[in-house]
Amino acid sequence: MVFSTLEDIEQYVHFQDRETKEQYELSDHGVIISEKTAKLLDVHVGDTVEIKDEEKGNKEVIIEHITENYMSHYMYMTKEYYEEIYGDEAEYNTILFATDDEYEPEQIEKIKESCAINIAVLDYVAEHIQAGMSTGDIDRMVYEQTTLRGAIPAPLGFEGFPKSVCTSLNNEVCHGIPDDDIILEEGDIINVDVSTIYNGYYSDSSRMFCIGEVHEEMKRLVDVAKECVEKGLAEVKPWGFLGDVGYAINEHASGYTVVPDIGGHGVGLEFHEDPYICYVTPKGTEMVMAPGMIFTIEPMVNMGCDEVFIDEDNGWTVYTEDDMPSAQWEIMVLVTEDGHEVLCW
Repeated sequence: MVFSTLEDIEQYVHFQDRETKEQYELSDHGVIISEKTAKLLDVHVGDTVEIKDEEKGNKEVIIEHITENYMSHYMYMTKEYYEEIYGDEAEYNTILFATDDEYEPEQIEKIKESCAINIAVLDYVAEHIQAGMSTGDIDRMVYEQTTLRGAIPAPLGFEGFPKSVCTSLNNEVCHGIPDDDIILEEGDIINVDVSTIYNGYYSDSSRMFCIGEVHEEMKRLVDVAKECVEKGLAEVKPWGFLGDVGYAINEHASGYTVVPDIGGHGVGLEFHEDPYICYVTPKGTEMVMAPGMIFTIEPMVNMGCDEVFIDEDNGWTVYTEDDMPSAQWEIMVLVTEDGHEVLCW
């Protein structure tokens, strides 16, 4: 069986970019895929690719054309290729296989330059953050230290965000907006999320800071959130599942909750790229990680329930529904041929 229309194939091949999708047309007897997809799946023009559908049964499409151009989409992995990687005994899942989210070595080096600045800015914040300063002071520090190094704060003006950094305090889950009227006090916990553009390449990481003497329960939350990142990182490896990352994080957060509706993302040429990373996923699900992929690990761990809401006035700041504290650390990780490399922290 083959697909004759874009609407037909759209159920099985998920195009992330509407404009990209419209650039490529399907004939009445096949599908166009990117060169990277073809190499990863080891398929050629004229080959048949099997696609699994739980409700309608397996489908087959013919590879009509292989293009050298970038195509922002994913394709389901064939059962044969799945078994080749994971063995005949592995359970075959309907999973998405990464195709064009891998960076070339020269791009990775440029991203690392951006990451070096991002790390340096967060190091500066770590040296100077203290009780009595405002989150507005943190914003100015980040702007000055970023521009001093010839870079641009990525959040500033992004979709209307008004500041250079996100500062999320206590019950704020993420996207807190710095303000001169928000003063850090003894016992607060705060996430400072720094993102940088350098020569067109993006980096993104965040750290938690305990202000002065912090209640033991708050300190424990901060520590567990960091441990969750480390547990997730341990699952990053080529041909592993992103679902394994989320599963490890959620399992370790036992006694706390992980926010299900906000997750990690690809980053490098853009601020937010595919894939989306959820942290409440079962093992053996979600996208397969391929060498060259770069994404963030940044679970938001709540002391209370996992429900959140967005500030109606500013449209950005996310709060815990039950007003309990939340903590988050963020790193950028590169999938390598034999494991992973942390690029930004």
